Amino acid sequence: MRKLVVAFVVLAGFAGLVGVGAVTALLSGGGGRAGWSACSAGLGPWGDGAERGARDAATLSDESLGIVKRIIEIGQQRGLPPRAWQIAIQAGKTESNLANVRHGDRDSLGVFQMRPSMGWGSPQQITDVDYAINKFYDVLLQVPGWEEMRPGTAAQKVERSAFPLRYHRWEPMAAHLVSVEGDVAGFSGCEELPSAGVLAEQAIRFAQAQLGKPYVWGAAGPNAFDCSGLTQQAWRAAGVEIPKYSQTQYFQGGMHVPLNQAQPGDLVFWGHGRDPHGIHHVALYLGDQKVLHAPQPGEAVEVEQLWDGGELLPTVVRPAADTPPQQAATPAAGAQG
Repeated sequence: MRKLVVAFVVLAGFAGLVGVGAVTALLSGGGGRAGWSACSAGLGPWGDGAERGARDAATLSDESLGIVKRIIEIGQQRGLPPRAWQIAIQAGKTESNLANVRHGDRDSLGVFQMRPSMGWGSPQQITDVDYAINKFYDVLLQVPGWEEMRPGTAAQKVERSAFPLRYHRWEPMAAHLVSVEGDVAGFSGCEELPSAGVLAEQAIRFAQAQLGKPYVWGAAGPNAFDCSGLTQQAWRAAGVEIPKYSQTQYFQGGMHVPLNQAQPGDLVFWGHGRDPHGIHHVALYLGDQKVLHAPQPGEAVEVEQLWDGGELLPTVVRPAADTPPQQAATPAAGAQG
């Protein structure tokens, strides 16, 4: 569900905002861009970036730090790039808290909770830390395009978890550990990732190919979409996993950014009373105050002007890492860099 009469809303002004410049007022205003140093570490609504990564790393036990060092050492011995080490650290932290545990769901064991019944190796093998790390890397290298994926997405491709989004939680910590324990100078978690602009372009290109397809509640393609199904599938086409439902996309879909700093590909939300807990619609921001979305039953995927209606949230969600300043995309209309 979405707009109430766009022309009326734009001309009459929005609740709490006066005049025809309401959307521009929400899009304009101060605020600089996040720096490169926090680009991968700032993902998610928690978003305190590198500081959180250092804090999380400081809580690791001696055993966990030893496993991290071994992940890095084996990665180096195999000639694998720092991105591979980061993926393995995120997977190990998520699966076992970076501990070589002898228990888990069903027959899952070890640092990566590998299952003998699924062909990962014998119980003796998968509780041998070196074997488990090498096995993880072996499977990672078989994942097509893993180098271009967000690290948590690549970890999920190896682990095949029923909870694919949980691996992103430890991205700041893993980037920090790669830098400190791996002695990778200047490694911020961004250098080897495609920029946000590249990923957003891929998401938008997918969404544009769906123009004219009907809105069907609950649908996520290929022949019909609802609003959140379209945004989910668009970002999935760019290799970035986000949740299915609009409210969950707001809370768990990426980094929270002020609307006045919106960039193409960001997720724009509408909620009753501008309340995130009342979200009922989501769209892809295209730039120039335009959005692409699946509107409501009886209509089709379309592009139109951004509207408010007293429900446009002042915060957007960016599912991919922010672009380094020297490659920054053009900000939304009225934004100040």
